[in-house]
Amino acid sequence: MNAERRAQFLVVGSILAAVALVGAYLAAGGSSYTPAKTQDPCKDRPWRNPEGLQQIAEQFTLSALDGAACQLGVSRETLARALATPESRERFTERYEISDAKLARAVRAGLLRAVDDAEEAGALNPLLAAPLRETLRNIPLDQAIELINNAESLLDDVQGFLGPVEGLLEQLLP
Repeated sequence: MNAERRAQFLVVGSILAAVALVGAYLAAGGSSYTPAKTQDPCKDRPWRNPEGLQQIAEQFTLSALDGAACQLGVSRETLARALATPESRERFTERYEISDAKLARAVRAGLLRAVDDAEEAGALNPLLAAPLRETLRNIPLDQAIELINNAESLLDDVQGFLGPVEGLLEQLLP
């Protein structure tokens, strides 16, 4: 087989492979693909049965993002991307015309929602929920965002604070 014949064979083979790939894609339902809708962040989502600090922190973060996204009228995913870096936060606030003060109020509201959800799920001791709420009401925006992005450290600190005296307090309180 000469070089010209081989080149023609490769071109025809490539065309057949491309047509077969498109046919397989269409046969698998590729022509009717629609992306899944994002969930409404304003709807309550029950917590799964959390086991361990990492799972509690994950659900706390999702709950906080839902609460803040609901306040801002955006999806949780959009807000999560916006809070990832200072640059993405700036692009987000410009695009949606949100002031830093409005973003701070929304993020704080999200954190308060997460505390409520964690307490309701039994993942946060009620003895700590009230003072934690008070702290979160006035927390600076950058620290609030850090808490959402790293909820595990917050929850670890909160549990460590109560740690040894938790049993004693539970016995003394009704």
